Amino acid sequence: MTERKTSPEQGDALSPSKGRRIRVLVAKPGLDGHDRGAKVVARALRDAGMEVIYTGLRQTPEMIAEAALQEDVDAVGISILSGAHMALLPRVIELLRANGQEGVKIFLGGIIPDEDVPILKKMGVAGIYGPGTSTDDIVRDVRKAVLAEK
Repeated sequence: MTERKTSPEQGDALSPSKGRRIRVLVAKPGLDGHDRGAKVVARALRDAGMEVIYTGLRQTPEMIAEAALQEDVDAVGISILSGAHMALLPRVIELLRANGQEGVKIFLGGIIPDEDVPILKKMGVAGIYGPGTSTDDIVRDVRKAVLAEK
């Protein structure tokens, strides 16, 4: 089940191709049970005027891709602290592409080794964030990536 969080009184964050507020799916794949950071980011995005769908813990790549399709999102934010990002993220990206969602922007947060960053960027990850990243930076990057689509 997904939890919708919106705040109409906050900022204007419109998706250019869809004429509505930017929609972001925030997901926690794998067995990692620590979701405080994902919830903080979800709240910051919502407070910036975006519509946020938080999937909850222990999502499979298939569940994430299906939710992204069903919710017609502009971006997917994935939080992985377990170190499984190189196993889980390629599958999520593969499934999004199979669903015809090549335009969905992917953002990753967690403990990401420096040597993995260029590989993830080459896969199409728009932004990668470690612990302590300012939520203002994440909001700015999501807005910029989605608004650049058209």
